[in-house]
Amino acid sequence: MTVRTVLVCETQVPLVRGGAELLVRQLVDELRARGFDTDRVSLPFKWYPKQEILPHAAAWGLLDLTESNGRPIDLVIATKFPTYLARHPRKVCWLVHQHRAAYELAATPYSDFAHEEIDVALRDRLMAIDERALGECVGRYTISRTVTARLARYNGLDSTPLYHPPLLASRLAPGPYGDYVLSVARLEHNKRVDLAVRSVAHWPERLSLVVVGEGSQRRAVEQAAEEAGVAHRVRFAGAVDDDALLELYRGALAVVYVPFDEDYGLVTLEGFLAAKPVVTASDSGGTLEFVDDGVNGAVTAPEPAAIGDAVRRLDERRADAAAFGAAGRERAAAITWDAVIERLVAHA
Repeated sequence: MTVRTVLVCETQVPLVRGGAELLVRQLVDELRARGFDTDRVSLPFKWYPKQEILPHAAAWGLLDLTESNGRPIDLVIATKFPTYLARHPRKVCWLVHQHRAAYELAATPYSDFAHEEIDVALRDRLMAIDERALGECVGRYTISRTVTARLARYNGLDSTPLYHPPLLASRLAPGPYGDYVLSVARLEHNKRVDLAVRSVAHWPERLSLVVVGEGSQRRAVEQAAEEAGVAHRVRFAGAVDDDALLELYRGALAVVYVPFDEDYGLVTLEGFLAAKPVVTASDSGGTLEFVDDGVNGAVTAPEPAAIGDAVRRLDERRADAAAFGAAGRERAAAITWDAVIERLVAHA
């Protein structure tokens, strides 16, 4: 059948905007630009206390999206948990992530799930719900090989990665390799901006760090700078507008992005499109699908000294930094929306 009407489903934590929210809005815009009659279906999501998770999942399971105001809906695209519980015979999932706290993050500092009876029971229930709902999908895609591997490991379901470009892709441009390094990330535990901050103590004295982003861990990251004795070399820029962010990318020596097991890592592609080498960590997940050590950036141990040593080498060998940046830009420029849209709408 010819697809005309498409609904894109998202969960929304009120007052929070991150990569998943931007992705959904981009997808809607890209579908509309290609002539599809598209809208966004959004429900609020609360994951704490843990007893709230199942009721929020049940709310999605109550949604019948087969038609709207008497008009048939040709295709539904789900994104992250629990949007894929919505009901529609032609439901495709482009998985951003499941409820990670119950999966690979369980019993780590990044999750409130422990190896306790009540948590294990809830975790098992969530996995069973995911396997059923994701198994119903006529097409299963993910945003990265990292997410595809998780889906296979924990749920036994196959899927295909579909990479998408960042929102600012068309506006990011190369510039000089300056005397500051850029960090762009929400200031939350799993983004580990504190690692980037602590690494400054191992950089040449003339280099500084600009930290873009806000979050619940801002004070902890500021304290990390104070403890490392580098507070005078770290500028916390907070949330910045697009124009300011473009200029910061343009003038940076490099980008340091060392999250823990990231789903995708759009910051990596943003840095590459600005022709900047990206320094990431060996356990950073999705970033490793793009960063090749010694080719377009550096992959280090998730330790301040190792990260600092990688930045120092880029500063000392600026010709290498430029070559890495050019290689990264070529890699990121090959990622387009056309392939994503073509695959997602192929199942109606």
